[in-house]
Amino acid sequence: MIRRLSLAWTPIVWLCVFGPLETDCRAASAGRSCGESRQVYADKGYSLNTAPLTQISGEHLRLCPQDYTCCSSVMEEVLARQSESDFLKAIDDTSQFLLTTFMQRHRKFDEFFRELIDLAEKSMNQMFTKTYGKLYTQNARVFHDLFAELRRYYTGGSVSLGEVLAEFWSRLVERVFSLVNPQYQFSEEYLECVSKHAEQLQPFGDLPRKLRIQVSRAFIAARALVQGLATGRDIINKASKLNVGGECLRALMRQWYCPLCRGMPTLRPCHSFCLNVMKGCLANQADLDSEWNNFIDALLQVSEKLEGPFNMELAADSIAVKVSEAIMHMQENSVTTSTKVFQGCGSPRPAPSRSRRSPREQGGNRRPFRTYSPEEKPTTAAGTNLDRLVLDLKERLRPMKGFWVSLPHTLCNDDNLAADVTNEDKCWNGQARGRYLPDVTRDGLVSQINNPEVEVDIARPDVRTRQLIMELRVATNRLRQAQAGQDSDFMDSEEGSGSGGGDGGDRYSDEPGSGPPSPPYSKPARNPPSPNKPPRVRDRTGAKWTRPNQGHGNRITSGVNQLSASHSITVFLLLAICAAPIW
Repeated sequence: MIRRLSLAWTPIVWLCVFGPLETDCRAASAGRSCGESRQVYADKGYSLNTAPLTQISGEHLRLCPQDYTCCSSVMEEVLARQSESDFLKAIDDTSQFLLTTFMQRHRKFDEFFRELIDLAEKSMNQMFTKTYGKLYTQNARVFHDLFAELRRYYTGGSVSLGEVLAEFWSRLVERVFSLVNPQYQFSEEYLECVSKHAEQLQPFGDLPRKLRIQVSRAFIAARALVQGLATGRDIINKASKLNVGGECLRALMRQWYCPLCRGMPTLRPCHSFCLNVMKGCLANQADLDSEWNNFIDALLQVSEKLEGPFNMELAADSIAVKVSEAIMHMQENSVTTSTKVFQGCGSPRPAPSRSRRSPREQGGNRRPFRTYSPEEKPTTAAGTNLDRLVLDLKERLRPMKGFWVSLPHTLCNDDNLAADVTNEDKCWNGQARGRYLPDVTRDGLVSQINNPEVEVDIARPDVRTRQLIMELRVATNRLRQAQAGQDSDFMDSEEGSGSGGGDGGDRYSDEPGSGPPSPPYSKPARNPPSPNKPPRVRDRTGAKWTRPNQGHGNRITSGVNQLSASHSITVFLLLAICAAPIW
């Protein structure tokens, strides 16, 4: 009994302790007023019907010390539930800035990237319509499909960027080849032959490879960042929703509301006492810390890539520019390309006589495409750009490292939850007013084996926490792959596809000319073949030209001779065609 007495008790109490009248002393203690405790209890909205007016014997108490008390059994039970509610609210309030940050940044980046894609398509439509007129509008479906697939990839669809871009160039080469050779009529099978060997011909030069590298890096990083922010949001939501166990509840009640039961409702728990309670209750959350820090580092690294070599703004802006340059490259090299095609696929049939279109119908007024330097990046309708978003994100992410392991300290540094660390002698130590003597335990589940306040079963890790750790590891791995320019969903297929791309099997790097092997332009047609038409099968493995068995085989030589004999006519036609940009 003496061990539990407060040094600040009144003289009558000291007289009772050292005097012979023990019965009178107990009566004096029992007669102490509970007015202050009743007031605090009522302020919390509880009825005073079960609250004693003066201290009573505490043999009925289950959680608090069984000394004279101002709490009935009902009050103790009510206050235990209140301590659980206070604890969960404190966790929720403390983690709210994390949750809000991830929610808001996810929304901002997602809106920004979606808007960039929309603006890139809108810009291409406007510029190509003004530049190429009907020749663009008649083939606009090719470009619409490209952006539709890019959106589907960004929003999480099972899409291979390499195959999307390969399909785009494959469809484009068929249309451009027909338009730069208007004097011939090409069957679908003939165009299949052209498309199948486009990778060997390289009609668009090196521009498809450059665009693939730039777009793939940017879209992979953008999608990974947005998905990572969504994962962080979900992890915080789950980790901050705790199931308070019986031992934790007992400790929470003992530190926060047992002082009320002792008639000292304003007395705060000692700082070290609070730390031991919180470390025991939050042992599993502390085990998240290592993977959480790795996750934050990975988010920071991807965001830095996005404002540097994987810049999504520049990639979206460059699509129209590089496509236009590729088309012009094919126009300028159309004679060489056509000669090789006629040698490999056979001489095409001459087209029926046709009226010559005017330059205005062919292309309209040619305008240069607008590009932006890194110092002159455009803002979206949201009034921001990628640099601003990334800078803001990095400033908010860095302080989040170590959040889960420091959570007990954050809570116990709150003056409403615990006494100041300098107030070691006038705080609640679990039994009375005085110094808290036990050492503070270390962090994590295993360290709680010696926790003096919360009995924790270290042999039974929390299943939900282990699941969150695995989710963090998966998300971190995806972010690290994105940082290297790799899409984890398609790493195997991307690494093994393509040949002769000029860049070997190199991984993505920060160098503009590096990247994974370029996939072939061709891929199976999207639309299923009709019953009356054979399927369009494009051989990706053929190293030699395969001549279609359509009557062209015997005309290869004559086709070449025809091209040579009518060289002057061909040059004249090509000059007329190239007077304006042509699809």
